[in-house]
Amino acid sequence: MLCVASLSLAGYPQASTDVSKESARSLHPWVRDGVIYEIFPRAFSPEGNFNGITKQLDRLKDLGVTILWLMPIHQIGQEKKKGSIGSPYAVRDYYSINPDYGTEQDLQRLIKEAHKRGLKVIIDIVANHTSWDSVMMKHPDFYKHDAQGKITWPYDWTDVAWLNYESATLRDYMIDVLKYWTREFDLDGFRCDVAGEVPVDFWERARAEIEKIKPEIVMIAEASKPDLMVKAFDLDYAWPLHSTLTGVLTGSAPATAIREVWEQERAKFPKGTSHMVFSDDHDESRAIARFGERGALAASALVFTLGGVPLLYNGMEVGDTTESGAPALFEKMPVFWQIVERRKQFPEFYKQIISLRRDHSALRRGETEWLHNSDDQRVVSFLRRDASEELLIAINMSNRPFTGSVEVSQATSFKDVTLDGISKNRITGLPKLTLDSWGVRIFRRTMQ
Repeated sequence: MLCVASLSLAGYPQASTDVSKESARSLHPWVRDGVIYEIFPRAFSPEGNFNGITKQLDRLKDLGVTILWLMPIHQIGQEKKKGSIGSPYAVRDYYSINPDYGTEQDLQRLIKEAHKRGLKVIIDIVANHTSWDSVMMKHPDFYKHDAQGKITWPYDWTDVAWLNYESATLRDYMIDVLKYWTREFDLDGFRCDVAGEVPVDFWERARAEIEKIKPEIVMIAEASKPDLMVKAFDLDYAWPLHSTLTGVLTGSAPATAIREVWEQERAKFPKGTSHMVFSDDHDESRAIARFGERGALAASALVFTLGGVPLLYNGMEVGDTTESGAPALFEKMPVFWQIVERRKQFPEFYKQIISLRRDHSALRRGETEWLHNSDDQRVVSFLRRDASEELLIAINMSNRPFTGSVEVSQATSFKDVTLDGISKNRITGLPKLTLDSWGVRIFRRTMQ
């Protein structure tokens, strides 16, 4: 939903109890090891539909992504709509398919073909609100009302009507919706929009009901709310890290803030919590527009190496952006795939960084140890470690080159495995370290 990023910390209700000593759900291996790829169906392909996605499944498989998230696929409400098309997050009927995207058979074919290639498919569920012309308006008790008795909306989202989870009948309705899509389309889970605004106990019950149909599902919460992670959700949004990363890359915060927010979140959430980590999505300007080309790649280097499950938003792999870099929720703005001719380093980088994460278990399942370097205000450096290996990652979060050192034991036993094309300066011999502006260096040591 548009603007959730800016509201996520101040707007979402926070956990009423301390769950930091509890344990998070254990992740299915395909989730923990996964790479999520977000698809806006009307923007993704020239066709702007399910068949246009199916045509590109082989390319997505080759890229290395493993979980395809389809943004809302339902009919879009037209009453009080924003823009010429309206937001896909203003859903008219949860049981419907947007006719612009195709038919039920087209969606079933897409999911079946994805599964043949070992890819999982999840869809957006917008459980917090509907469009004003929703088929559910015949049940006014499904909605929240203001002091004058009129149906109201959340925040400044005037194009949607706010659902009321004090209604037991609404809860049953929404759980039946989730069960329907799981059962009839063999989906692998849901990304749950504005999940922090919907009661935790609803999500916990919904999870239990869906798992009776398909035990190995994934539930992703668009929220940063610790108590969602005990029973209901596998992943949530790493909003605090995302906001901090933006501040660092735009020069309003030092690089040390990344470690600080990482440690704060680790202390607050249930033990073993995994977050979906990202630098770009549908809610804001493209990363390239915010950080520049090399800054956008530095951000992705952090996303793919620091831990959690990384997200790619469609078009990132070619360096897509619009003239303004703005999101395209309310108008049709197709991904400009041809930009790859000017940014050939982008697909090369993403294939390599995805492959690096896939091939090194320390990046997917290892512990993290932060390392000091000789300019912590500009450079982040850390180890990812498991029983078989250690990887040392150093990323320059500034537009000025860095020459210095990193504090690490047994420095000479590390081998430089920096990806092609992301760093020109390759002075070997840790603890000495040289980084281009926005540069990245990666080193590996096998454990004895």
